[in-house]
Amino acid sequence: MSHVHASNVLALIFAIVCTLSAPATATAAERNVIFIITDDESPTLGCYGDKAAVTPAIDAIAADGLIFRNAFATTASCSASRSVVMSGLHNHRNGQFGHQHHYHKFSSFHDVVSLSLPRVMARAGYRTGHIGKYHVAPQTVYEFETWLKGDGRNAVAMADNCSEFITSKEDDRPFFLYFGTADPHRGGGKDQTSERELKPDLFGNKPNRKAHNGVSEVFFDPADVVIPSFLPDTPETREELAQYYQSCSRVDQGVARLVEILKAADLYDRTMIVFTSDHGMAFAGGKTTVYEGGLRVPMVVRDPYQKQRGVTSDALISHIDLTPTLLDFAGGLDAAANAPKNMLDADDFWKERDEAVQENRNGNKEFTSYHGRSWMHCLADPDAAHHETIFASHTFHEIQMYYPMRVVRDSQYKLIWNIAHPLPYPFASDLWAASSWQAQLKKGPDAPYGMITVGRYVQRPEFELYDIASDPHESTNLADSADHQVILKQYQERLKEMQKALDDPWILKWEYE
Repeated sequence: MSHVHASNVLALIFAIVCTLSAPATATAAERNVIFIITDDESPTLGCYGDKAAVTPAIDAIAADGLIFRNAFATTASCSASRSVVMSGLHNHRNGQFGHQHHYHKFSSFHDVVSLSLPRVMARAGYRTGHIGKYHVAPQTVYEFETWLKGDGRNAVAMADNCSEFITSKEDDRPFFLYFGTADPHRGGGKDQTSERELKPDLFGNKPNRKAHNGVSEVFFDPADVVIPSFLPDTPETREELAQYYQSCSRVDQGVARLVEILKAADLYDRTMIVFTSDHGMAFAGGKTTVYEGGLRVPMVVRDPYQKQRGVTSDALISHIDLTPTLLDFAGGLDAAANAPKNMLDADDFWKERDEAVQENRNGNKEFTSYHGRSWMHCLADPDAAHHETIFASHTFHEIQMYYPMRVVRDSQYKLIWNIAHPLPYPFASDLWAASSWQAQLKKGPDAPYGMITVGRYVQRPEFELYDIASDPHESTNLADSADHQVILKQYQERLKEMQKALDDPWILKWEYE
């Protein structure tokens, strides 16, 4: 045996001994993913410049990662939005137009199983876990290997319940954790300590300023909150926003606990963290609308494998991009086909299960690729562009809330087509009951509501055209402006083109009614 060969053998033996004697964390899997999605949260975070927000954990992730400043939901409805996030497909294609639960019972097409987020991550070699809000169907389509339980109103306790899954050494696959909070959704009753006739919603906060277990609740003075442009600056709005900000701060503490767990297990620099929301805040003018207050979402990403840190991106991105992006990070995306490399054959899958065999499983068109595209390149180059134009929609929230809208938006203009414009705009039950809305409704249709009036909010025109670059608050509808008729036609044609390309059946409404 030569001297060179002997050295190699000795080096190999030394490496094996070091590996066997090293702590277990040294062999922890690489390229893990924690995907955090909150419920009804606008970009009301310190890292987005919100001076009222108390979100140090998310801000710290942003300071060591990337902030997308132009991230948008495709629809501002909880269940419908989550189906887009988990399929990479717009609602009219995945089939889930509105709420999945109770008597609403919308669900995705069965053949979405080929593209669904938990399925493709598992086929890319990941162990998959879910905790918190789910709100999609069928379960077999959006199937996770591990279902964890936790109070969606206490993100700290949720994080603790995920600890064993995150740090498990029984499986050498990397992990993918879907972490869905119920905060800051409305709920939990009214704040009876308010001196006002119309009491603010508690947004999941404990009554009488009590705290959730393990949470250091942050209480907000209504005088200090930031009033979004789409809301009226009234005492009722301020009281509700104070409750909302408290709920958001509780989410942040859950994020802090997740980071603690990762760092203690030597996994923080092996795990990508993505933080977003299903859509904007639960106030009239936000949730269920296709205005900026409904569609604009936070998107904070820390990829430990990127050199660029503490940066921002102005790229236009959409929720349809999330599944292909996470799959791209996992190494499972066929970029040329914009589909999973190891794609499940849906027809064989259902036949083998002897399930849904006679169902309309795909809307008469096979699912072969994603609507969205990976934005991993933006993490490497924050100056890189992504979509030139994004498409958004709304059809249902609750089943009784039929009001189809279609949207195209780029960096200059935004066009909204209110397809059912002769109808009064329908309200989600919790938004109708909101003190911030009811206070203005009592004053009559001419009462101010953000940039418009109560009456204008309820009865909408067929088209709304905004110069979003110079009018980011959507204060002036240019659809009837003589100087903007050419632009209106251009964007109407662009909307039709996107509807055709995306197989949107509502394209037929251009021809009648």
